[in-house]
Amino acid sequence: MDTAFRIPGTGIRFGWDAIIGLLPGVGDTLALAPSAYIIHKSHRLGAPKHVLARMVINSGIDLIVGAVPLIGDIFDVGWKSKIRNVDLLERHLREEAARAPRTDQVEGTLSSHHPNLRG
Repeated sequence: MDTAFRIPGTGIRFGWDAIIGLLPGVGDTLALAPSAYIIHKSHRLGAPKHVLARMVINSGIDLIVGAVPLIGDIFDVGWKSKIRNVDLLERHLREEAARAPRTDQVEGTLSSHHPNLRG
């Protein structure tokens, strides 16, 4: 939605979000569907409230500024709210993985306390 196409000779990328946003009145509203999906999946993956709130803010900024004719379309090319939100989720998941115990520290720890597995 944010980086599907590249302007030849530049490093500028844009996606369907900017193209759909060209439709007056409905384009930016339609572009909310993928944002809502990302936020929903992030919630299901355990993203904390502050991460979800930041995602909602990113999407809200995209909707509000993107609704301004022409300026909003240019803004969509640079803001890339969906990429920002996926980055927030990835950062959260990396931090969670870094805090998780190593598997060699977990192996057998739970099973040794299970009453049916004691020798």
